Amino acid sequence: MSQPQSPSSPSQHQSAQQPQLPQHQSAQQPQLPPHYYYQQPQDDEIDLRQLFAALWQGKWIIIACTIICTVLAIAYALTAKEQWSSTAKISKPQLSDYSEYQNQVMQFQPIFDVYQEDGTILISKALDKLADEEKLYDLFIDEFNSSSNKKAFLENSVVFQKNKALLENPENEDALRRLYSNWYQMLTIKPEDSKRIDGAYIITVSAETSQDSFNMLNNYISFVDAKVHNKTLNNLAAMIKSKKYELKQQLVMLSKQAEQRLLVEKERSEYALSIAQAAGVAKPLQNFGEKEIFAINLGSDAIKAKLDALTKVKNLSVIEPRLEQLNSKLQQIEQLGIDNNVKFLAYRYLDQPEREISRDKPKRALIALLSLLLGGMIGCGLVLVRFLFNKEKF
Repeated sequence: MSQPQSPSSPSQHQSAQQPQLPQHQSAQQPQLPPHYYYQQPQDDEIDLRQLFAALWQGKWIIIACTIICTVLAIAYALTAKEQWSSTAKISKPQLSDYSEYQNQVMQFQPIFDVYQEDGTILISKALDKLADEEKLYDLFIDEFNSSSNKKAFLENSVVFQKNKALLENPENEDALRRLYSNWYQMLTIKPEDSKRIDGAYIITVSAETSQDSFNMLNNYISFVDAKVHNKTLNNLAAMIKSKKYELKQQLVMLSKQAEQRLLVEKERSEYALSIAQAAGVAKPLQNFGEKEIFAINLGSDAIKAKLDALTKVKNLSVIEPRLEQLNSKLQQIEQLGIDNNVKFLAYRYLDQPEREISRDKPKRALIALLSLLLGGMIGCGLVLVRFLFNKEKF
């Protein structure tokens, strides 16, 4: 007898429904774990480990580039021309700095004032601008910045002449202009702060050594002082000369007017004398002919005396009193004169000239550090370029 079949389990039922793959296909396509399915790296992406490996393999190239750049930079820093600067700080002058010059100017003040007939005096302001602290200070700054003054100073500077002698062709105008232009930039005066009211300026002079820059700073300030001194006194002398010429012209004009008045008065007196004699008027008359052209009220005797007095007049100031004022002013100009040895300054020091404790250039430590970084960058760049061209080897 055949035995009854037991009911099949669910697992057996599912396995019976699944199609059976051929044995060779199941061997070729094994089941893969779920974590296998992630994005594979593309061919054009670079692994950082490969980069570091490439840099490590090219370490000698990097070291060589760094050493070469550093050595060249240090050699340049040691052989390049040094530049040292000396500085000073100035501001507007105080009254004590230019009081002697102001006294020089003020002694000529009466010459410019106007004396009126009623005794009042009109004070002239023509000389105020010559002794003004702002004008003096601005004049110093302008003279300092003047290219012609800088050139004149450099022509007599031993330091500059040494540099000029080093030119390959000292007669080359272009080379000379460049040399002068470079040195002009080493003589500078600039405001410390445009917002400050005191108007302080910083003076800077540079040269190849600290001592040379210090000497040139003092010498150029003295040179500019002399220029300001001469120009200021020349301006005063020019104004005095102009005023003197003006007074002489006024003197000539008023003298001619006085001569004409004297001549006219003589003629009137002669006519009046003739009329008085014809009228038989020998003694003065009251309230008679005072407004007549030829006044005979004085009488012939008085008119004759007047005519004799007019004939003897030599000083025209009797006729024109203003001539006395003009002559007085001209005499004062001749007596006073201008003292060319007067001492004054158009500025005052806030900081006296001093030398810097370190050179401006070359900055050797900075050059060495930058060359070290530059050499390392160049070396790394060469190694990375080689890596990119030989990427398959890594």
